[in-house]
Amino acid sequence: MSKTVTSFAQRLVNWQRLHGRHDLPWQNTRDPYRVWLSEIMLQQTQVVTVLGYYQHFLTAFPDVKALAAAHLDQVLGLWSGLGYYSRARNLHACAQQVAAGHGGVFPQHMAGLQSLKGIGPSTAAAIASLCFDERVAILDGNVKRVLTRHQGFALDLSSSVNEKKLQTIADQCLPLTPADMPAYTQGIMDLGATLCTRSSPACPRCPVRADCVAMAGANPSDYPVKIRKLKRAALSLWLLCASTPQGEAWLAQRPATGVWAGLYTQPLFESEMQLLQAVPPAWRQTVTPMPAFVHVLTHKDLHLLACHLSLPEKTTLGEGSWFTPAQWSALGLPAPVRKLLAQMPAAG
Repeated sequence: MSKTVTSFAQRLVNWQRLHGRHDLPWQNTRDPYRVWLSEIMLQQTQVVTVLGYYQHFLTAFPDVKALAAAHLDQVLGLWSGLGYYSRARNLHACAQQVAAGHGGVFPQHMAGLQSLKGIGPSTAAAIASLCFDERVAILDGNVKRVLTRHQGFALDLSSSVNEKKLQTIADQCLPLTPADMPAYTQGIMDLGATLCTRSSPACPRCPVRADCVAMAGANPSDYPVKIRKLKRAALSLWLLCASTPQGEAWLAQRPATGVWAGLYTQPLFESEMQLLQAVPPAWRQTVTPMPAFVHVLTHKDLHLLACHLSLPEKTTLGEGSWFTPAQWSALGLPAPVRKLLAQMPAAG
């Protein structure tokens, strides 16, 4: 291994111990449950958003066996608003795997961790390196940015072949001493999150600036390279927001697949006509429109058109049930559904 690569690892380790982040609740722990939980929550989600959810989860489910024993609705309820709900379903399924198949103990190597539901290579590497000192390299968004800039890696990362090449570089950059792995893994994540940021990177304060190709070329914004863009789709949905004078709301659980799978929502329709047909004829004239808005998902824009129906008493509206505010606040609800519930006009 070259002196430059070895020096890269040692500089990161030294920097992390002095200047890295040490105050986040999932740091300074070797507990794989806590590290795993934070890694799943932090996928495509900012730290400031995760902080509150993380603590609520630990309070409700202090260990993997407690999470495994919980009902999925309870898990989705605590996850409500965090988005990317497949993560919550996989989290629950993974906990059940660990509890049932591993005696409540996480595997200590990357290969075993990857056999669990919802744990990919980078998450497995994070747990294995942070908790068990295994010499394996993570390759999340922050790490890709650090390595492509430092190495001048200008190949298109939308290609899986090129991503594997970057993975090889990441493997070569690891420290030789296993005991340095937690500080190294945390350090390269911290560097990407705090200094080597997407815009306006703080290059003069970077611990590996001396041999950084992007800093030498004054072009850090050129990295990482990702040419192919995912096409965005759009979907329009009509939502029937029905309520009673007592503030109860009609909600139904979504199917296991599709938009908002497994979550509770107001009845969804493809058109206004379908929505009106679901309303008892005597009450169709009382349906009033609510402000339309767009909810942005990763690869899709949901155009949401909601209508409010104030009923004097409980009436069945197809599949679903009436829920009081205390009941629906504990359900797994998508963020826009929670928003609509809060905006429903007072029942007449």
